[in-house]
Amino acid sequence: MEITQWLTQWVTGGRSTSPRAAKGPGLLRIKTRRVTVLRTSCFAALGGTLFLLLGVCLLNLPEPREQPFPLTEGEPGDVTLLLWTHPFGHYRRLPDCEARFGIRGCVLTDDRRMYPGADAIIVHHREITTNATALPSDPRPRGQKWIWMNFESPSHTRGLRRFEGVFNLTMTYRADSDIFLPYGYLVPRLRPHANAPPHTRPRRPHLLAWVISNWSESQARVAYYRRLVNYIAVDVFGRAGVPLPEDSTVVRTMRRYLFYLALENSQHTDYITEKLWNSLLAGAVPVVLGPPRENYERFLPPEAFIHVDDFPSPRLLAQYLLLLRRSPALLQRHLAWRRSYSVHLTAFWAEHYCTACRAVRNHRLRTDTITNLQRWFES
Repeated sequence: MEITQWLTQWVTGGRSTSPRAAKGPGLLRIKTRRVTVLRTSCFAALGGTLFLLLGVCLLNLPEPREQPFPLTEGEPGDVTLLLWTHPFGHYRRLPDCEARFGIRGCVLTDDRRMYPGADAIIVHHREITTNATALPSDPRPRGQKWIWMNFESPSHTRGLRRFEGVFNLTMTYRADSDIFLPYGYLVPRLRPHANAPPHTRPRRPHLLAWVISNWSESQARVAYYRRLVNYIAVDVFGRAGVPLPEDSTVVRTMRRYLFYLALENSQHTDYITEKLWNSLLAGAVPVVLGPPRENYERFLPPEAFIHVDDFPSPRLLAQYLLLLRRSPALLQRHLAWRRSYSVHLTAFWAEHYCTACRAVRNHRLRTDTITNLQRWFES
């Protein structure tokens, strides 16, 4: 059987499973430093197990390119962070950072009259794409940081050239951002679930689903779907398919499926969105199309997902998914990691504001500006 031969090659080393950092140009500054804000801490009760737990915790974090900036409170005093525009024009109540995330000393405001006294302003790219004059026109107060925030891919980000030398910090999903916050991440369990129950077929009566709203025939994901559907049934939901049940959500719907198509609308470094993290949260095995497998492995165990590039054709991928449905023991290879990790879905946009506030506390004195924003982000 063709899929059996391919499976043997795939399991025994036909692909890389070692995390490797993506290469690309870094941010150029008048004075260059780089800050990584997201880190995971872990503690062990017995000294003999400390190094083992540290290894587990660091398995899925991006490799730091320089000494990361500490997350501890750097200086006394509150930080005032001004949200210049609400993302996409949708007003949301600003969070209490200490109550929600344990981040102290943050004063969040969207009142532009606070501009002269703000330690930093955070600007969402979409709102200034076609109107650069939407930025503050008053002189920038001494020491004030301007944060460029964007969570769209380069394919959907325009007008970057006009903002060279304007911003002090970047905040995106890219691991080499000054303020790095992905769409989701894994949290190591201090007490792994040794006897975690398997996902049985009665709990997940359906095979494969896809939720998509932005359908375009020019997208690689649509082209791949049209080839895949010739060999396996795919339940499509969203504006491009069957509407989701009124009493359900994407995650609830995916809990009825073994597999989910987490296909990104464009392929770029570190661009791994809620499509993947929602499926992991729902307990489904994601089938991904996006950056290369090596990029996903910077954030996930190798067996936590199935990459379309693991197979030379959609037909072989379909055969493999059908094989997994018939073989619970084989399916467990893609589920065993759950005993050691839980899934955290980033809270838009509250977590972003509070993470940015914590970063500003940790480097108040920095005033250098980014001089190659477009080249870096499009790399």
